[in-house]
Amino acid sequence: MTARAGKGSGANRVRAVRLAGAALRRRSAGLSLIELLVVLGVVAVTASVAAPNLHDLIRAQQLRTASGELYGALQLARSQAIARNERVTITTNDPFGRDWSRGWTVFVDRDDNRRPNDGDEILALRPPLAPGLQVGYSFTSTATPQYIAYNGAGRSCSATNSAASRLGTLSLFHGGQIRRIKINMLGRARLCNPAYERGCDGAAAPS
Repeated sequence: MTARAGKGSGANRVRAVRLAGAALRRRSAGLSLIELLVVLGVVAVTASVAAPNLHDLIRAQQLRTASGELYGALQLARSQAIARNERVTITTNDPFGRDWSRGWTVFVDRDDNRRPNDGDEILALRPPLAPGLQVGYSFTSTATPQYIAYNGAGRSCSATNSAASRLGTLSLFHGGQIRRIKINMLGRARLCNPAYERGCDGAAAPS
């Protein structure tokens, strides 16, 4: 009796170990339906919270890129005007000469009409900006086509008179954020953020 009882209890223990192992394998093999629903719910809530912040980050990066490229285009126009000792112009690619979000062109304006033509030398061409980006323009003269020109001394000037100083501000807007490029009477450009810097005023966002 004792030997049979020992053998039975041993078999029961082996069976119990096998059943526990099988249950553990089933649990580790995957999630239950309830657990899966809970995980999906947490992911959905996290994504909905993170999405607005992600959009803000993307817009901020697009604004920094566009303002940096426009600032670089102004620096190129100025340096080329000094190197060539002739007037170099940057203007919007908008056919009506108003919308800077359509991109811009840096060129040597041979015929002094403020628009790049066949006889002009193109130095740089920027395609349209990211959707939603807007650019405001505030200079001593706002007549179209809008432009910034530099004379051989590196000063911002009129397209019709290289001795006439022209100063103003280009303002870029995207997702409630602003960057401005201010050009002083000597033609020097300064990139600034009105949220943190004084003296960084300029045009309001285009309507």
